[in-house]
Amino acid sequence: MPTDHSAAPRPPAPTADTAPVRPGWPEIAVGLLALTATVAALVFLGPLGPLDLDPVAYGLVVAAWSGVAGLVGFAAAAALRVRSLSAFGVRRTTWRWMLAGAGWGVVALVVKAAVVFAITELTGFDSDPQAVYYDAAGGGVPALILTVLFLAVLTPIGEEFLFRGVITNALLRYGPLVGVLGGSAVFALFHGINIILPAAFVVSIIAAEVMRRSGSVWPAVAVHSVNNLALPLLVLFTGFSGPA
Repeated sequence: MPTDHSAAPRPPAPTADTAPVRPGWPEIAVGLLALTATVAALVFLGPLGPLDLDPVAYGLVVAAWSGVAGLVGFAAAAALRVRSLSAFGVRRTTWRWMLAGAGWGVVALVVKAAVVFAITELTGFDSDPQAVYYDAAGGGVPALILTVLFLAVLTPIGEEFLFRGVITNALLRYGPLVGVLGGSAVFALFHGINIILPAAFVVSIIAAEVMRRSGSVWPAVAVHSVNNLALPLLVLFTGFSGPA
């Protein structure tokens, strides 16, 4: 007797409760507010605060704080509407994509260096707000190791989870151009109006596009890590102590 396939049960269609939901404007707002509040706490640890840490200790705190603040912002955004982390691009990827991310990180490093050099030569504007990182990296072997961990591991994870996982993913609903460039503009602006802004914009564009194409935030973390690793390695191999 033939089987009636029309009566066979079908798998349920994805619903709003089961399908990953792309983050939106509420997540952007909450994430950035949490980030800003966390960064503002640095005032208590710096020269203007009651603790007034020495330059090496303060440099290490600042090096770690970007990652911590990014993770706080991401956690606040993710907790706003409980959902799978895959909605933020926090999902497994392949070693091929991780290697591609590292390769594109080298490209981003070269391009941003050229951009910064051109701007400095044309305008003479060379004030570097990241001088505290050189203080940290130049504080001895333990401080250098911590600087590498904070700048090349913690900060890329925290900032990519927030700026790519939340902000870029949310803006991608308006198309790749808005998602990649809009998210990169926000990332750059949060680095301040200084010589780091165009460098951050360049790195962010490449990281965002790598995330968009791979579907995972981890290759973007690789892009970011390669770029941030350049500073402590520069101190290690040349003894460079930062711009005058």
